[in-house]
Amino acid sequence: MKLYDYILSPSCYKVRLMAALAGIKLDLRAVDFHPGLEHRGPDLLSLNPAGSIPILEDGDLVLTESSAMLAYIASLSAPEWLGRASAMETAREQQWLAFSSRLTATLGGARLHEMLLRPGDIAALQAGGVASLRELEAGLVEQRLAGQAFLVTDRPTIADIACFPYVALAPDGGVSLDPYPAIRLWSRAIRSLKGFIEMPGIHRLHELKPEPHLEQDEA
Repeated sequence: MKLYDYILSPSCYKVRLMAALAGIKLDLRAVDFHPGLEHRGPDLLSLNPAGSIPILEDGDLVLTESSAMLAYIASLSAPEWLGRASAMETAREQQWLAFSSRLTATLGGARLHEMLLRPGDIAALQAGGVASLRELEAGLVEQRLAGQAFLVTDRPTIADIACFPYVALAPDGGVSLDPYPAIRLWSRAIRSLKGFIEMPGIHRLHELKPEPHLEQDEA
């Protein structure tokens, strides 16, 4: 299974992380995303006309959407990562997978602007990122009220992996995670999973701070 990969891409990291958690070894093919723009070259455009990465190849199968890659990897080797125990779990998983694209557009856009000088309205990107984090925080508080530490149920699913990288890297785009204790607790829970792997930029600095706690009216 080959992953066309850029080490600093949160979307590529999602796939590497899911593979590590599922115990699957990937053949990593490094892409010169910046400054070479290799993903816009003819070879990779022949695989993904959208001109984006990651791209996952497994035999004749070519996947170009990271959420599909997470589902494929889980289906092959770790079906427990699929929230499919009930219709409600299936719906919640799909809801958060769709939500993850908003994190990419806002927090990811702000990060690209700040790190790679990608054009964009940084104030609007950061405001959109804050709105998304507030929505995620509210969802996680609701889950904690139900005694569940993850987005869909009491165990992690591919929805958590889809959302985690752009949230963890929000400070790269000038958006602080300090106001969101439920998010920081959720991040710690993900980082503690067996098989978790690091990505450049996702630091353990928050672990040097006191354990986040929710106010009584929040949890």
